[in-house]
Amino acid sequence: MDVFGSRFRLEIFGASHAPCVGVTLRDVPAALPLSPDDFTADLRRRKSGAPGTTPRIEDDLPQLDDRRATDGTLTITFANRNYRDEDYKDFTDIPRPGHADFVAMARYGSLRDGWFSGRMTLPLVAAGVVAKKLITPTLVEARLTEVGGIAAAETEAVAQALETAAREGDSLGGIVECRCTGVPVGLGEPFFDSLESLLAHAVFSIPGIRGIEFGDGFAAARMTGSAHNDPFIDTEGHTARNGAGGINGGLSNGNPIVFRVAVKPTSSIRKVQRTFDFARGCLIDYAVPGRHDVCFALRVPPVVEAVTACVLANLIL
Repeated sequence: MDVFGSRFRLEIFGASHAPCVGVTLRDVPAALPLSPDDFTADLRRRKSGAPGTTPRIEDDLPQLDDRRATDGTLTITFANRNYRDEDYKDFTDIPRPGHADFVAMARYGSLRDGWFSGRMTLPLVAAGVVAKKLITPTLVEARLTEVGGIAAAETEAVAQALETAAREGDSLGGIVECRCTGVPVGLGEPFFDSLESLLAHAVFSIPGIRGIEFGDGFAAARMTGSAHNDPFIDTEGHTARNGAGGINGGLSNGNPIVFRVAVKPTSSIRKVQRTFDFARGCLIDYAVPGRHDVCFALRVPPVVEAVTACVLANLIL
């Protein structure tokens, strides 16, 4: 079980190839209105089935065990019905390149089937729905900006790139941008619990994230101070630009928090790769079996929103 947060505490459980996945939330106010319908929009955004996503289709219907009135807990569970254990049978002997199979065997002595799967982002999205309600009127929105080096707005080119990658048994990465508005001034701490540190911690918990940058990000290293600085324009602390991404000295500064994350290409691909067979002790040509996303970044925006909202909920509460 993985645990995150203190004031708004979430514990995810289950696995992709287990009977269910879910999340238990602690200290959720009993007065906060919640129903299964509240989860529909964000769960649908994360759901597979569109071109470039895995053909594994699940209902993703949330089951709520609401005990907020008695002990402050809310557990949200999702059944796994469409998983195939046979897809994982090779990975003990032939760890997938780029995946967690090898390190899982080294650490736990088994694959821990599905602990490291994108399926585990489902309970994160559910937690994010609750967190978004708690932080209202603060608004968190994420969008896909790039797929395989192509601007997401170029829909025809993106569709062609996804089709080509799928046909070749390969995969693509992408970039997701997140923007938070209405954030109070002063959230976070200097140094180890800076707002950037907390957001990066949560974002890197999402499988497949390879990088994060705030505001101008890495471009700031090639700028002058006069170009990167954010001159103030009013007594509220609003600035003429937002090179800092809404954070100074580890604290929110009242401007929109803006950051971007890099999502790697899916590790499990059908394209033949030269890799090591640990059982036979030799290099082999190997194509990964099973059902996998061509581009998991397509489904990441609601997940980034969710973990961001969870961080803000911990701070605002």
